[in-house]
Amino acid sequence: MTTITKLDMRGEPPAMTAISGLDTPLSPLGFLAKAARVSPDATAVVDGPRRQTYAQFADRATRLASLLKMRGVARGDRVGVLAPNSAETLLAHYGVPLAGAAIVALNTRLAPAEIAYIVDHAGIEVLIADAELFAGLGDEVPEALRVVLIAPDADGSQPDPARFGPRAEALEEALALASPQPVSWTVEDEDAVIAVNYTSGTTGRPKGVMYTHRGAYLNALGEIVHQQLDADSRYLWTLPMFHCNGWCTTWALTGARGTHVCLRSVRGDQIWRLFDSEKINRLAGAPAVLSTIADDPAARPVSGISMVTAGAPPSPTILRRFEELGIDVTQVYGLTETYGPFTVCIPQPEWAGLSPDERAARKSRQGVAMIHADTVRVVERTSPGETMLVDVPADGVTMGEVVMTGNGVMKGYFRDPEATEAAFAGGWFHSGDLGVMHPDGYVQLLDRAKDVVVSGGENISTIEVEQAIASHPDVVDCAVVSMPDEKWGERPKAYVVVRPGSELDEAGVIEHCRTRIARYKVPGAVELTEALPRTSTGKVRKNELRDAAWSGWEKRIN
Repeated sequence: MTTITKLDMRGEPPAMTAISGLDTPLSPLGFLAKAARVSPDATAVVDGPRRQTYAQFADRATRLASLLKMRGVARGDRVGVLAPNSAETLLAHYGVPLAGAAIVALNTRLAPAEIAYIVDHAGIEVLIADAELFAGLGDEVPEALRVVLIAPDADGSQPDPARFGPRAEALEEALALASPQPVSWTVEDEDAVIAVNYTSGTTGRPKGVMYTHRGAYLNALGEIVHQQLDADSRYLWTLPMFHCNGWCTTWALTGARGTHVCLRSVRGDQIWRLFDSEKINRLAGAPAVLSTIADDPAARPVSGISMVTAGAPPSPTILRRFEELGIDVTQVYGLTETYGPFTVCIPQPEWAGLSPDERAARKSRQGVAMIHADTVRVVERTSPGETMLVDVPADGVTMGEVVMTGNGVMKGYFRDPEATEAAFAGGWFHSGDLGVMHPDGYVQLLDRAKDVVVSGGENISTIEVEQAIASHPDVVDCAVVSMPDEKWGERPKAYVVVRPGSELDEAGVIEHCRTRIARYKVPGAVELTEALPRTSTGKVRKNELRDAAWSGWEKRIN
């Protein structure tokens, strides 16, 4: 009999549970082993002109694991990865955990000081890095950090490690010398940490979210089901691999034995070119990526392409546009703490009979718990320390906080037990997101708790206001935050990006909103801007916009 310690939702070990020797601990590493065995000659990875079969992919993962062990990486260590969507970043998702370590995929758009904080907090001693991105860190990272360099281009050229001194080596040269001897693709403990993903940190220091082998395996299976991945899937990596490990699709697509097509930067013309040249039929990304695709001059009606979107609720306007393009879009919802997507808006047959506007509004909801997840609830907001959770009425109107439990939830925050305990108050993970529960059991997200505008005692969802603004044909992008108001305490303020050449002005935006939403929800001010500040995952940095709107005020009135 083998004894494995399970962890409860707060990361604490309950009573020991014995399982029989016939049971195998769950890990997504087995996906690559099976793909190499079943489909060794199938194309696994496309990165520019480079192509790798599943047999080659598995061999490289084995060599990387051997290399990391030779460099002193031990079981339970953390290995950092700082690179764009590339064959090497995908490789690290297998080679690092195959060496017994946890991968820490770093946001490539962070400032050097932010990356240095994560390197220190995670205890990273070996970093696999794009040569140019690493050069941009300057003196922020410690001299003792060992670096395995990746070429900044997909053309097969190799970086020169000599420019970084004796601590650096080129990945391809090192892999050629590493042992190709087979290693075990199984793990002893499915609750061991496979990845640590750091939150965006827009409201403070980023927190390290711990994913387990079991959680990654089950969430990957959920992605296979809901993205309908199979061996014919040709997936374009428009979603950053560093974001929630690509929503676990780095593992899921391999499990389905599909083809990973890497895209190092999200550009509309490249996406449309790859749609044709690589016969893409699957992709994912934030609503900003949808806009990039829809607004590109090459956009035209296509067929056979499915896309998953999350990161922020998409406007019904952009969903209608994708219906015109023939690209099927499914809305999912989740957080870094839930391995990415936790709910999915599964279309119902009766929606086909709705008008395009009504159907788009339904599809913009966040939906129901995915097959691998357990339960999602909308509960009354609690005070700090309160543990009794009460569900709000499922009337599609009463707002509450979205909470979750099940296999789709993190193990906890790395080296932060206090934050972990607070996140799981009452035994459920608290998202901090506000929404409603519809009578059909579908969750609809309305706002982040901190983003709700409280005007004259009324709660105003900034998302509702944003969707009203976005319905104007000349609006490209928009965001709404609170601004101070002497009479009402707060009013909505809108930051709007309009199409080049448009005559739409601030007054026009306000007048358009008056035809769509209640008068008290209409923005008190509109500011036209060339672009909105966004995180690397497509989320608007509302904290920056809010700071600008409240500039000169000693305190927030809310």
